[in-house]
Amino acid sequence: MNQPLIDCQNLETAFAKSLNRPILDQISCTINRGEFVALLGLNGAGKSTLLRSLVGLVPINNGNIYINGVAMSKQTLPKIRSDMAMLFQGGGLIRQLTAIENVLCGCLACKTPWQTLLGFPKNDRRRALEILDRFGLKDKAYQKTAQLSGGQQQRVAIARALIQSPQILLADEPTTGLDVIASRQLMETLSELHSVNGMTIVTVLHDLAMAEKYAQRAIVLDAGRVIYDGSSSKVQAVFSDLNAV
Repeated sequence: MNQPLIDCQNLETAFAKSLNRPILDQISCTINRGEFVALLGLNGAGKSTLLRSLVGLVPINNGNIYINGVAMSKQTLPKIRSDMAMLFQGGGLIRQLTAIENVLCGCLACKTPWQTLLGFPKNDRRRALEILDRFGLKDKAYQKTAQLSGGQQQRVAIARALIQSPQILLADEPTTGLDVIASRQLMETLSELHSVNGMTIVTVLHDLAMAEKYAQRAIVLDAGRVIYDGSSSKVQAVFSDLNAV
């Protein structure tokens, strides 16, 4: 049997007084290489917390996370993060920098402080332009990201993630703030990365129709626990049951 790429075992985070429970409460789940998984749930269910825990941005009080068989710890986190990329709500770009400068920031995790002082070599700049070109943004490479549309900014954020050649792309509500057309284009881009590049994608979504269309599998959280883990085609029924409670 193949080893899961992501293996979460009995994850529990700090107690949240506002919720009167831990944000994550004994969550266990596995994600295999090459899957496209949507994390779904009502507000406060723990979706973003679970996603952020996978890259070490949220401390885990109890439980274990294994990425490609390696247990997450302070010592292993740098190596684990080198295999992952995170797409934040709104892109998380530095608006004062140009598109290509933002993309090149994705290389920093693989650089020593001394290499960073020397600047980015031509190979990095060439690769950044190639990735921007893939997303139809080569002509925007030297524009400040503040001047780009929301959809263009999210594509720059994806380009920044791809420059480090990650195995896993984590996306936290990537369509937030985008209009219908830009949201669809973004999800089509993620779908292409999954189907063409074979990338493992885990994304928090609010739109059930998008989850059904683009994700193979859905993990639904409620009150910090997994209540459904299966085909994305059944999420409408799962949420109907949630709303009936």
